[in-house]
Amino acid sequence: MREGVPPHAFLKPFFKGVPLISDFMNPSKKGVPRTAKAIFDAWEKRTELVKLQINAESAANDAKTARLRALRLEKEARDAEAARLNALNSPPSQAKQRSKKSG
Repeated sequence: MREGVPPHAFLKPFFKGVPLISDFMNPSKKGVPRTAKAIFDAWEKRTELVKLQINAESAANDAKTARLRALRLEKEARDAEAARLNALNSPPSQAKQRSKKSG
């Protein structure tokens, strides 16, 4: 490679007007003031986004838990009803006779 020439310079004729990935990954910092307020605002924005993501994940987890609980309660009710019907329809069990001990 030639000194002072960016590695992607040979691609420029092929991709005229198309921004390269490296341009997205390393945006120009001209015009972004590096003041304490700008840094704090960026931190605050990131914090707010993280809080929103955590709340969304929590809501999804709560909904999943409620759905699974409803399914479990429904299954327990079906099992209890089946056990009740089975007890009603089964013949009464015969009492075991006590064995006589000889002695």
